[in-house]
Amino acid sequence: MSFEEDDRVVLSDTHSEFDGEEGQVTQVIENMFGDATYTVSFEEGQETGVPEDDLTPADGDDTDE
Repeated sequence: MSFEEDDRVVLSDTHSEFDGEEGQVTQVIENMFGDATYTVSFEEGQETGVPEDDLTPADGDDTDE
């Protein structure tokens, strides 16, 4: 599943202070291999360079699969 700007997501990264928190995708960056990383904003800050595997759609989010 890929995400787009403004999608609501939950971060799953035990090394992040935002692990388990819901945030909003604010930027999608695609590398030269076609893989995307994301910048996700939370109430208390943001996390950059988040791989797609660390994100799940937030409850009630209508992202296209």
